[in-house]
Amino acid sequence: MINPSMKEQMDSGEIYYETDELKEEQAYYRDLLFQFNQTLPSKTQEKVVILQELLGSFEEGAYIEQPFHANWGKNTYFGKNVYANFGLSLVDDTRIEIHDEGMIGPNVTICAGTHPLSPELRLKKAQYNLPVVIEKNVWIGAGTIVLPGVTIGENSVIGAGSIVTKDVPKN
Repeated sequence: MINPSMKEQMDSGEIYYETDELKEEQAYYRDLLFQFNQTLPSKTQEKVVILQELLGSFEEGAYIEQPFHANWGKNTYFGKNVYANFGLSLVDDTRIEIHDEGMIGPNVTICAGTHPLSPELRLKKAQYNLPVVIEKNVWIGAGTIVLPGVTIGENSVIGAGSIVTKDVPKN
């Protein structure tokens, strides 16, 4: 398990660098994700058990179509009755919250992790993270990309093919 100071750094919004410890823990979650994606679609309860271990939370009535991709899984929180269509990709190096009753179209990417603009820092594999919050009853259309640090307000609709770069107010 990642030591608390590394987790704090990953969640701080400040630059940090990947370590062997991070890679080792991440491998555990990637194995769970592989297991989920290889489970027969008809084995709904088996998939739920895997997702409850993989994700930070996976509430009642939530469902994710296969294939599903994530950097970690454990940093993502699915509320009640959230539906995610196939091809959901999460760059969840810090917290991603998807509140109750959300709908996510096919091939959506939600990014909480990113890299600095400085070429010198990128050469050193620097990264930083900003949390993403998707509030209750949000519908995200197919092919949308949500960038780090964004909050999408309750009841909002994000049109297919959008790139969400800043907060979206509710309704």
